[in-house]
Amino acid sequence: MVLVAQELPLMCLMLLLLCREPGVSAQAGQGFTLQQPQPKVTVTAGETLTLNCTTPGVAGPPGPVMWLKGWGSGNKTVYNPNNVDPSSRVTVAAPGSDTDYTIRISNVQPEDMGTYYCVKFVKAATGVDELFKRGSGTEVSVQAKPSPPLVSGPEQRARPEESVPFTCTTGGFLPDKIEVKWFKNNNPMGVQPPQVTEWKMKTYNMSSTVRVTLQKDDARSQLTCEVAHSTLPAPLRGSFQLSRVLRVPPSVEVRAEPSPVEVNKTVAFTCLLKEFYPAQVSVSWLENGIEIKGQSLSRPLELPQGLFELRSRVEVQATEEKNGSTITCTVVHDAQAPANYSTVLWISDPAQGGFQMDKGANFLSSLLLLWMGVLLEKGILGGLLFFLFKRMKRKASQMLPYPAPPQSPAPAARSQGLATASSDL
Repeated sequence: MVLVAQELPLMCLMLLLLCREPGVSAQAGQGFTLQQPQPKVTVTAGETLTLNCTTPGVAGPPGPVMWLKGWGSGNKTVYNPNNVDPSSRVTVAAPGSDTDYTIRISNVQPEDMGTYYCVKFVKAATGVDELFKRGSGTEVSVQAKPSPPLVSGPEQRARPEESVPFTCTTGGFLPDKIEVKWFKNNNPMGVQPPQVTEWKMKTYNMSSTVRVTLQKDDARSQLTCEVAHSTLPAPLRGSFQLSRVLRVPPSVEVRAEPSPVEVNKTVAFTCLLKEFYPAQVSVSWLENGIEIKGQSLSRPLELPQGLFELRSRVEVQATEEKNGSTITCTVVHDAQAPANYSTVLWISDPAQGGFQMDKGANFLSSLLLLWMGVLLEKGILGGLLFFLFKRMKRKASQMLPYPAPPQSPAPAARSQGLATASSDL
């Protein structure tokens, strides 16, 4: 009983230490408060966030003042003066102060959004920091600027009158409300609402698509995507030159000296390529399928509308064996399939007073003349027979039969009959 009576006061003392308030020093700091004057703060990503926390001047009990993000089981320690990381983005505004616990967070990111609390801890008898006071909290909202718009088009070139899709993308912005406009040469275009999707770090991406029907004169045209967001003092713009996807095939004309040409004269052929884009083009000449050497090719000439023009010239000796030869200008534009444009070389012989054609052509010409002669002969004969038939028919219709004379006509009757016959004639 004596042993029990001696141990009882010790046990009661231990219970008092475990069950008491944070301590005498805590009781002495009952007038201590933490003031967070910023209920809400909005900051743009990349900037520095300042979170204010002060005490009115009443000295608090021993223990650190920390900053926590969130409250409850999911809170996160943002700043602990007893464990400072030199590489941390968080610093104190007034180092060593017992009344100003303001912190700064540099290079704020969207994941820094949340509610921040300034919290006073005191040392418990167990040596563990215990909550003593906390501020009212500051709700932090982060705004993120959209990235510069990027306009992309098709990978392959398209011809005029083809409809081609173009896409404008931007990302990393917050909040999610964003406006997009399209322009062609500063002229507004009608488009569908953009697609906005959530991205990593609580930010958003945007994609907008427009279709453009290319025109022949779009070599100097520009497509512009304009993005407006609450974080931007002025809209951002991205552009795309339509010349990057435009292909205008050349209009080709092969010119030669008037035919036929004299034997052994030099004949010049010109291949004119008009209004094409881009400028990458090659020209070659063929004579009956065999390449001709010695051609001259001019440089592409840029026209006011941005298209190009080019001339190629070749000379051919008009010998007799080249009569009827096919002269071909072969054009390869922008690595496309070759296109052929041809004309025929006709040669004349001054000694014979006309141009010479090959035997096949001469035979065909003779056959044609013979056939035309036969038709002409039959036509003349038929016309003559038709004329004679019509003439005989007209004369037959004018002739009438004479009456037979009487056996013994009386003188009076004979004179009357003669008078009648005379009138009939």
